[in-house]
Amino acid sequence: MSTRDRDSRRDFDRSPEPRGGAVRSASGDAPRFVIQKHDASTLHYDFRLEIGDVLKSWAVPKGPSTDPRDKRLAIPTEDHPLEYAEFEGVIPEDQYGGGTVMIWDRGTFRNITEKDGERQPLEAAWENGHLLVELRGEKLSGGYALHRTGSKQDANWLLIKVEDEAADARRNPVSSEPKSVESGRTIEQIAREEDGSDR
Repeated sequence: MSTRDRDSRRDFDRSPEPRGGAVRSASGDAPRFVIQKHDASTLHYDFRLEIGDVLKSWAVPKGPSTDPRDKRLAIPTEDHPLEYAEFEGVIPEDQYGGGTVMIWDRGTFRNITEKDGERQPLEAAWENGHLLVELRGEKLSGGYALHRTGSKQDANWLLIKVEDEAADARRNPVSSEPKSVESGRTIEQIAREEDGSDR
């Protein structure tokens, strides 16, 4: 789903979410990633990668893992504007995607996707349904694979930690590192301190 479709489902007079519209190329700078913990109808983690001029997004119900044996379901969601990487707050419940959003992790990433020994452009790798990225975040680092499990664009994906120096089967950052890298707050604190109604 495009950012235009996303915008049509929101009332930006009521939602504090960024509307977007500023188009910025990542060329020359490392592209960004953000993982936002989202307490909506169900608690999940939104994994977002800057690809082109949008954040390609997946909802990961169990959150990312540092254990390569874990294959985490990653459900594709609509593209988000680049500015959304900086959003933390409360979306009114009557708005699409309502609930509390926390910036759980963020940083930059490097495309390490290869095919036949050659580096694949990010857009092509996403279209082909297989991405390999090296995260440089505050909580997560190292290689992660995103692999589409079906042939259609709306098929589900898997998010899998690559076996490398950053892999750690004993670590569980989703439970052991619950606070925002932006504000140092828990998602419960954000929900209490911000109601989003006057923003």
